[in-house]
Amino acid sequence: MRLAKVPNEKASEMIPYLISNGMADPGAKIIRSEDSRFVPIYEKREQDVIDLGLYVTDGVTFRRETRSPQNRIKERLAHLPSGVVDELPMKWEFVGDIVILRLNDPAFQYKREIGEAYAAELNARTVCADTGGVSGEFREPKTELLFGESAESIRLENGIRYKFDVTKIMFASGNTDERSRMKNLRCDGEKVIDMFAGIGYFTLPIAKFTGAKKVIACEKNPDSYHYLCENIRINEVDDIVTPIRGDNRLLECTDADRIIMGYIQRTSEFLDKAKEMIRPGGMIHYHDTFYVNEHMERLDTIFSKAFGTEGYRVIQIKEVKSFAPSVSHYVADVIVL
Repeated sequence: MRLAKVPNEKASEMIPYLISNGMADPGAKIIRSEDSRFVPIYEKREQDVIDLGLYVTDGVTFRRETRSPQNRIKERLAHLPSGVVDELPMKWEFVGDIVILRLNDPAFQYKREIGEAYAAELNARTVCADTGGVSGEFREPKTELLFGESAESIRLENGIRYKFDVTKIMFASGNTDERSRMKNLRCDGEKVIDMFAGIGYFTLPIAKFTGAKKVIACEKNPDSYHYLCENIRINEVDDIVTPIRGDNRLLECTDADRIIMGYIQRTSEFLDKAKEMIRPGGMIHYHDTFYVNEHMERLDTIFSKAFGTEGYRVIQIKEVKSFAPSVSHYVADVIVL
């Protein structure tokens, strides 16, 4: 079997990429060394792997354990009280090589041991527990480190590297389709403003793939702003993106061709500022939450108040994801007349 040598510092982004693109064998065991991981690849895709800059060598591989990871985790922790073992989470989320799971209160007294077991059986570098969703103006996650030294990871998605700390930043995994749609826009020569840039969710695909001339990315949360700047650098769009830390209502611009309003629930409070910055004929991508089947009526009410009934045209409105019972997150593409 042929093996791709992946340096440990690239493993969190490169291994999922090799598997998802059909280059690596997902059923074969990955071999760890002190500084690298050796990933079994398909011989017919060897040149594709080499083209990624990876060294390929021969080696012996083994098939992965046939028992489910859920069973292996429970067996490893069988010495814990039965009430704890029976309630161990059987689902989790991967962010690169970081695992995020939910634990009930009784399990927390064994958190280090539990984290180590999940790390070993899931081949993860770090294990964290989601202890309470997100809260506050910055939608900060309540996440605790159970095992590992760092909660910083890189998520590779649609050709973009998103670097962030899972204990400080909530990655909006449900917005994948919308980030992909932003990548496929045609913004040739445009000046784009991302009013709620976060770590670059929409800024990065627009800057890297759409032909935009300039992207102004505004972010108020200091942790998100730090990773926004990091992601601009690692995705090599420094010449296109200007990051600004602070309240977007203090931005000075009157000629934007396109504005991204990737916020929810309080988005309408910022629409007057978007009106001030957009040029006639420009496009606003407006995100908000509405009751299902009332989204068009609510959108018209909000935009009519800001622009007048004849001052805008809705090109499309689509559901991004479910937000709560009978409530969904929508995005509308609106042209300002």
